[in-house]
Amino acid sequence: MAGCSSHVVSAYEDAYTYLHHPAVIIGGLFALVALILSLFLILQHLRFYTNPAEQKWIVSIVFMVPVYATESVISLWNPRFSLACDILRSCYEAFALYSFGRYLIACIGGETRVIQLLENESRKRLGKLLLERGEGEGGGEEEEEEEIHQKSFCNFFFRPYLLGKDLLTIEKFGLVQYMILKTLCAFLALLLEVFGVYGDGEFKWYYGYPYITVVMNFSQMWALYCLVHFYNATHERLRPIKPLAKFISFKAIVFATWWQGVGIALLCAYGVLPKHGKMQTALQDFFICLEMAIAAVAHVFVFSAEPYHFLPVSENRKGMVSAETTKATLKVEQSNEEKPAMVEKTETQVEAPGTSIKESVQDIVVEGGHRVLEDVVLTINQAIGPMEKGVTKI
Repeated sequence: MAGCSSHVVSAYEDAYTYLHHPAVIIGGLFALVALILSLFLILQHLRFYTNPAEQKWIVSIVFMVPVYATESVISLWNPRFSLACDILRSCYEAFALYSFGRYLIACIGGETRVIQLLENESRKRLGKLLLERGEGEGGGEEEEEEEIHQKSFCNFFFRPYLLGKDLLTIEKFGLVQYMILKTLCAFLALLLEVFGVYGDGEFKWYYGYPYITVVMNFSQMWALYCLVHFYNATHERLRPIKPLAKFISFKAIVFATWWQGVGIALLCAYGVLPKHGKMQTALQDFFICLEMAIAAVAHVFVFSAEPYHFLPVSENRKGMVSAETTKATLKVEQSNEEKPAMVEKTETQVEAPGTSIKESVQDIVVEGGHRVLEDVVLTINQAIGPMEKGVTKI
């Protein structure tokens, strides 16, 4: 029996050795394509950095592809760096999810505009709901409004549009808690690996891997759930940026790669795939290299820098002004007869003069870092506040 097991392990070793070199070459080529396309797109945004509030987060999101592609190639080339690369990927993945949430807020016009939008929507929906209840029961309006607001926890799951500005707070908390937990769990995995009790891909109770996986799955699903609720409440205002395409392309990277890793681990645990440490991590890294090339192509279209090549006419300083006239023929009904009519639409655009890449990078690092720090501190305070009140009561 032992001889048979040794023979199987040896066969897996031979298969890994035979496939490893071609996999590194193919994965490296796909990763190179991802790097070239992503860095070109990032440079375009840095060169035409005309809307810092939005573009600082776009650059952070797009930079996720080079990070994923680079660490996957390194891990595929030398499995000894696998855990270190996985920690880097996990930390940046959490930051990218946070950046996507901040990007949506920036596209609406900032937190103040978002709060106004959510509060207006809440008042409109609440008035409609109270009107429907009043017609059915004829109860006191103030009591009913108070009753609805008291069910804030239930409202988040079933009627999030009634929460108003609290929905923004919950969305930010969901994203930042994931960023914090993901980073802490990544370094906890490194610590457990040092003591030999992490067991990457092993679903056994005496290893840390299954517990960290459960915690991260819950945190990730909660962050996604908050983001989906926020998107549903604001998608009308986000329509000009085509948010669905951005949401799908981003979610495919963050969540598909995570569940892909968990799926490979489960298939290995149940014997569907070879239960061999190098083979398991190599499969995940190879697939990510292929996927990042596809993601980079998608980002070129989804997060294009072209809309930022032009400024509003009111902000024209020294840019070149161009006018584009669009003509269309419509059929107009007149005296029960359809007659053709010509419609002209003229759009005036101001070409942006370009910005310094150094200044753009500085704004992303300084201003973006300051915003992240503020949100992290606020989230920690929000988490500690209820605990302090509970301890005080005890």
